[in-house]
Amino acid sequence: MRVLFAVIGVGLVSIQSPSGQEPLTQVRAIELPGVEGRIDHLTIDAAAQRLFVAALGNNTVEVLDVKEGRHLKSLPGFHEPQGIAFLPDLKRVAVANGQGEGVQMIDAGDYRLTMSVRLGEDSDNVRYDAAGRRLFVGFGGGALAAIDPAAGQVLGQAKLGGHPESFQLERSGPRTFVNVPTADQIAVVDRTTMKVTATWPVTTARSNFPMALDEANHRLFIGCRRPAKVLIYDTTTGKEVGAFDIVGDTDDLWHDATRKRLYVSGGEGFIDVFQQQDANRFVRVARVTTAAGARTSLFVPGQNRLYLAVPHRGGQKAEIRIYETR
Repeated sequence: MRVLFAVIGVGLVSIQSPSGQEPLTQVRAIELPGVEGRIDHLTIDAAAQRLFVAALGNNTVEVLDVKEGRHLKSLPGFHEPQGIAFLPDLKRVAVANGQGEGVQMIDAGDYRLTMSVRLGEDSDNVRYDAAGRRLFVGFGGGALAAIDPAAGQVLGQAKLGGHPESFQLERSGPRTFVNVPTADQIAVVDRTTMKVTATWPVTTARSNFPMALDEANHRLFIGCRRPAKVLIYDTTTGKEVGAFDIVGDTDDLWHDATRKRLYVSGGEGFIDVFQQQDANRFVRVARVTTAAGARTSLFVPGQNRLYLAVPHRGGQKAEIRIYETR
């Protein structure tokens, strides 16, 4: 019988669970040969089972066959690749660069460059609205751009109070929720007008980088680094309604709607798994030891898998670790 930890306020108290099944189990690791430096975000072509990895410090995008468990190709020609997104209808991968070209589009089949869209320095997180066929990119000192990815045209920009980090697109409405850590706020952007309609203050903790959305329950989860916490916001009121401690140096946070869980990856060297008790309360059911600097990840609900990027540090080789969720 495993010991679990319940969140009460901002503290933790041990409880017991009758289940001995681990919620997250590593099943494979795929080496990233020759990859040095920081690894940023990941995306997947689920049909082809190809994982694309933004190797920021290596100035490459790495391509993996996750079905066969092997590294396929290292794509050069990027400048601090950060955000990355697969566009299933166009069979393209959008890569946002921290320097230089803004967003580059590559063909997901033959990996050739199809187009570039200039935005500005520090093009970062990327999200694709498949229904609206719009690509959204956070960049610069404070902007969110809407792009027509078929034509390669910038359709509009929302001005923000600082550089945007993670953001989430509401599916049932036009809102986009954007973390703006330098302004200690969450900006709410209307995607139809590309205007900021509200800003919600972030006061319980700072350095709000990752974000996840439980749209069905009107809850937004904000990962903070100082101190290391998840803050819960009610998206109907814009108010904070809960908070709990997490792994340090987080850069990705995922909501598992099927299992009612949160997965939090942190550079401190762990993945935290939290089970939802109700809309505002979570229990930590696992803390999985990973590696220093392994703070970016990708959860793929249809595969019941979480992919974790592990950088090369000392004797630890660069690799992607694959975990199954249960």
